[in-house]
This record gives sequence, structure tokens and C-alpha cells, in this order.
Amino acid sequence: MGQNQGFPPGTAYIDGAYRPMSEAKISVLDWGFLRSDATYDVVHVWKSRFFRLDRHIDRFLRSIDKLRMTLPVDREELTEILRQCVLRSGLRDAYVEMILTRGHSPDFSRDPRDAVNNFIAFAIPFGWIANEDQRRRGISMAIAETRRIPVDSVDPTVKNYHWLDLVAGMFEAYDRGAENVVLTDLAGTITEGPGFNIFAVRNGKPTTAGRGVLEGITRQTAIELCAELQIPVNIGTLTADALRGADEVFITSTAGGIMPVTRLDGAPIGDGAPGPLTARLTALYWAKHEDPDWTTPVGEP
Repeated sequence: MGQNQGFPPGTAYIDGAYRPMSEAKISVLDWGFLRSDATYDVVHVWKSRFFRLDRHIDRFLRSIDKLRMTLPVDREELTEILRQCVLRSGLRDAYVEMILTRGHSPDFSRDPRDAVNNFIAFAIPFGWIANEDQRRRGISMAIAETRRIPVDSVDPTVKNYHWLDLVAGMFEAYDRGAENVVLTDLAGTITEGPGFNIFAVRNGKPTTAGRGVLEGITRQTAIELCAELQIPVNIGTLTADALRGADEVFITSTAGGIMPVTRLDGAPIGDGAPGPLTARLTALYWAKHEDPDWTTPVGEP
């Protein structure tokens, strides 16, 4: 399939058919567009193997249930659609997204119960939160003054597109010369950043927020890898002072795995270089991409 300029190579599944990314379009009346009434999940493929596919599908199905939506395909069909998107794209390393929007009702009712939910999936080239240089030296980050949407308003464990607070924080970070941002909640404690969870390591022990965050699959993977290394993880409250005073900091995301943060609000974290635990976890994380217990082959057409 040919690709129009301005669209990445890849394949989408929309309206029951596979299409090049340039032809993957939704109605302007879809509530996913008009009201951000949608949920999604992203699994990555590395060297033609899905990483933790079952975990991502489990979370996607939980999110759909919490939003009172109905997926028009079963789990087996969903898995096959994701597989076909990758195969048809010809990609060995891919970012694979599954989306369910509220859709819209045939008679344009404003009642969300009348809407016909809309399923979309696509595979495009694998993308990184941090570029190669940032992954080598560590990311420069800022703590935003913009606060994260309260959990009493939007459940952060449902992966969603409510990103205006995160985008505002990103602009704050750029204005202050930083490369990325993390937001606090209304009480001033650390939550998460745009597309990632964050960990602070002190005396060899990591801490990550237990509330107000998406329970990231890579976050959970990092926790499991720590357990494998017999390192306890504190899942609870992470204060801004604890983040600033950490020996090392790292972020976790499907878009890049485990990545170091070495500057915060203009000051170095620890000695200003990626820390030893971050390095150990990063190496173990990528090694797991060859482990059949953690991966699923894309397979043959």
C-alpha cells in the first residue's frame, strides 16, 4: 500500500477494513473526537514479537468496561486484528494502538447510551519518548505548576486522551529549558508525565506513585523486574522533595521502556549521570524481549 506524504508508514483497521494510515479517518461527529470520549491501549512489537500483549489487552478490556462501552470483536478477533496490522505494515518494530471511541448515535442523540461504539487499530513504526542521546545521558525534566486532573474527576487507570493538563505542562517545561515534564496532584505530590510513570531511587530502593496515575504496563514490568532482583519497591506517595533528592530517577513507558532522568528543574539528580539501578533494569527489560514468557510472536501471514 502506498502512503501519502505526512503520514507514517503503517496499516490501520477502521470500519471493518485494513487501510494505509493516510486513509484512516473518523467522522467529525464521533464523540471520541468531539468529547475525548474514548479509551485506548498501546502495545509494542520488537523484532516481530509483541511485548506483554495479554497485559495490554486485559487493561484495554477493563477500561472499556469502566466506560460502559462494548467492543464489537472478541478477544481472539482483537488479537488477530492487531497481528494483521503489524503483518500488513511490514514492520518488525512497531507501536500498535487499539482504540474504542463512543462513536455517535444514528439519529444524533445526545444520550451516550444510544451511541454505536467505534473500534480502530493501527501499527506504525516504534516511537521513543526519549531520543538516543537522551537515553544515553538522561532526560532533563521539570515539575510543572499545572496540576494533574483529579482522580475524582477522571479515573487515571482508564487510559484516556484527556491530555490538556499534560500538554500545558510540556509547554511549561520547554519554556524552562527542560525536555519533558512530570505533574503533581492537587496536594502537590508527584503523579506522572505525558505517557510515562516515574520512579525515584534512594539508597537503592525505588518509590513510585500509587494513586493518581495510569497503572502502566511498563511500570508494572519495572516492579516485577525489581522483584526478580530482590529489590523492594515502595508504591505509595512520591513527594517533589523526594524526587529532587533522589540518587537516581527513571521513567517507564511502552514508548521506550525504562529511561533515565538526570536533571530536574535545572539541577542534577545524584551525580548527574544515569544511575546503576536504572542501567540494570534497562538491560533486564530489553533481555525480556526475547523471553517467550513475556512475548508473543507476530507470526506468519
